[in-house]
Amino acid sequence: MPRFVAFLRAINVGGHTVAMSALRKHFEEAGCFDVETVIASGNVLFGSSSRSAAVLEKRIAAHLEHRLGYAVATFLRTPVELASIAAHRPFARSDAERPGCSLYVAFHSRSADATARRRVFGLASDIDELRMRGREIYWLCRGRSNDSKIYGGGLEKALGQPATLRNATTVRKIAEILA
Repeated sequence: MPRFVAFLRAINVGGHTVAMSALRKHFEEAGCFDVETVIASGNVLFGSSSRSAAVLEKRIAAHLEHRLGYAVATFLRTPVELASIAAHRPFARSDAERPGCSLYVAFHSRSADATARRRVFGLASDIDELRMRGREIYWLCRGRSNDSKIYGGGLEKALGQPATLRNATTVRKIAEILA
């Protein structure tokens, strides 16, 4: 049976607190099995009899909204996709590992069109460097993320669609678990 990882937006941030045991139960209610959570920020690994990530994204998002009472943007990736995302090095290692720098991956549902790409790249600054690849944006932040134009919804506004951010270390850890 296919395995997936769900990256959820709006879990345990902004006053939306969800116990991981409850989140696992919600996924099981949505027809998923072998459900496990990684870090209490909306990372869920699971199996499904469905092979369509698009159908599952919609089903899980609708179920979570029904159960939690607010929209939860849901972004699914397969283990193969996540391994590729985790292995991708869009910035020089010396930049990404420099003290005070952080590397994030933003997950979104569909590849950005040319207009959205221009808006996203327009967010680049002295502290923010961005690369896009498929349905992910890699963000190298050279400083505090809350000093960035990207932080606090700027990325979603430029992209024109919901997204959720994860630290690259978290993404690599989840990829290792799925391997």
